[in-house]
Formats: sequence, structure tokens, C-alpha cells
Amino acid sequence: MDAKTRTELEAAAFRTLVEHLRKRTDVQNIDLMNLAGFCRNCLSKWYKAAAEERGEKIEYEAARELVYGMPYAEWKDKYQKEATPEQAKAFKQGESHKH
Repeated sequence: MDAKTRTELEAAAFRTLVEHLRKRTDVQNIDLMNLAGFCRNCLSKWYKAAAEERGEKIEYEAARELVYGMPYAEWKDKYQKEATPEQAKAFKQGESHKH
């Protein structure tokens, strides 16, 4: 497989992941962090970093809007729930595993 095709396939997979996360508003970021070690905000930061590595400027909030499909504040108001004590404890324990 040539590099151009690989990049196109990776981009398609990224778009599919973003669309999937937009549809799964029931999945909370804290659950993603606790189970997978990343969340929608991480994906937004990675997008921003990739853009900057290529000399492109994008604000973090613009990258979050790309991932969430709406301004983050709107998504948070509509879909984010308060973390349960168990979720918060798991997140705190997981923080020690970050590099």
C-alpha cells in the first residue's frame, strides 16, 4: 500500500471514529478515560498538535468543536453528567499510570 492510500484510509478511520463518538453521547468522557486512557478532549488535543506540527494553526476550542460536532459548552450542557464517586476514584487511580 502506498503512503497516500494509507493516509486516506487513516483519515477515513478518524472520521468514522469522530462520527461514532458524536452519536454515542451516552458514553461519558470519564468512562473513556477510565477504560481506554483517552477521551474526546484528548482526540481534540491530538488533532491540534498534528495541525501545529504541519504549521497549521487551530484553536483548541475549534478542534473540540470538530470532534464534538458542536461547541464543547453546548455538548457539556446537553450530555455530560456528574461523575459518580466510583468514576472519580477510578480516574484518580488512573492518573498515576499516565506518562
